[in-house]
Amino acid sequence: MKAKNLIKLSFYSRSVNEGFARGALAAFLAQADPTVPELADVKTAVSEAVTNCIVHAYPGGVGLVHMSVALYEGGKIKITITDKGVGIADVEKAMQPMFTTGNPEERAGLGFAVMQSFMDKVKVASKPGQGTRVVMTKTLAGRG
Repeated sequence: MKAKNLIKLSFYSRSVNEGFARGALAAFLAQADPTVPELADVKTAVSEAVTNCIVHAYPGGVGLVHMSVALYEGGKIKITITDKGVGIADVEKAMQPMFTTGNPEERAGLGFAVMQSFMDKVKVASKPGQGTRVVMTKTLAGRG
């Protein structure tokens, strides 16, 4: 299926850019006329995916985060967040609620669980030393 519209953005894995990613996503999705709760859900899922890149992908440094958002007929959206960071050795384990490789006093380990709760589908592919790709899809009912 060919997208009606598509954006691709790249930005550094700096915490200030998490808000930028959410804002750019919201501006792009306005054309689909999502409801306020739908937009909040998708922005939260993207925030979690981007934050994972910022916190985990490039420990002790900064690297690029890539975000693409495709809009299809019928309100379907596909959001892809990728990095070329350290990768995830065990994706299945990493997707379990409460699992974190970060400081457990600072991180709840709920990023993937949050993404899954707000999106219709979340797929994660990763290779240690090569990076991670998170693909999230959702069909927006919209306002009309």
